[in-house]
Amino acid sequence: MRHFFTLLSHELRMLLVSPSTYIAATAFLVFMGFIFTGILESYSRAPQENSPAHVFFQLFWLPVFFMVPLLTMKCLAEERRLGTIETLLTTPVTTTEVVLGKYAAAYCLYLTLWSATGGFFWILHRFASDARFLDSGPLLGGYLFVAVSGLLFIAVGVFASSLSRNQAVAGILCFTMLFALIIGGRFLQDSQWLDREVLQSVKAAVEYAQIFRHYEDFTRGVVDTRQLLFYFSSTVLALIFSILGVEAKLLHS
Repeated sequence: MRHFFTLLSHELRMLLVSPSTYIAATAFLVFMGFIFTGILESYSRAPQENSPAHVFFQLFWLPVFFMVPLLTMKCLAEERRLGTIETLLTTPVTTTEVVLGKYAAAYCLYLTLWSATGGFFWILHRFASDARFLDSGPLLGGYLFVAVSGLLFIAVGVFASSLSRNQAVAGILCFTMLFALIIGGRFLQDSQWLDREVLQSVKAAVEYAQIFRHYEDFTRGVVDTRQLLFYFSSTVLALIFSILGVEAKLLHS
């Protein structure tokens, strides 16, 4: 891992000059700004049961579906399309260093974009007279959930990018995988066929992987080590598959 930080700094520079980065950043901040404005308008009309932070992070999945593919779809797919991945791997770097460098760069940018939304809550703190608008529990829990779940979401995007030479295809694959993970798992939990006794272990696994349930726990201040294990282990698994995918494509190229 001697060359990891060199690769990371290079990938960060490449992301900062990529148009898709600024498209993702602008779309994300504009979209989240509209959401935040709508939340404040609803609070101005009538008292609400949940704090603004709780409602704000409850919609985390909407920007994730579009921001993560934009941040990750080029990372390996474009390298393979241009043939630069083969050239890069002839230097004294390993496939693991390349994949981890691209993953870390995308994750850093992901965290930066979400951190920028803290400005919304700073403005609310600056001008709101009611302290109930800024409940620290859902606010800190929401950002912690974003940071932890983002590990897996970005890893899924990198894995999708390792499967194709076409970045558009990689983006569609990433969207599909994230949709299945976040939304599909929620609907699968309610499936009646999982109530069979022989499928109880499958149902337990589906319940364990419920992203929305994890979010609710984090915003209530409940940080379960089993949930952390789920994200960390799933992230490692996705990155291992990404490394194997790159190596397999190189062998057949």
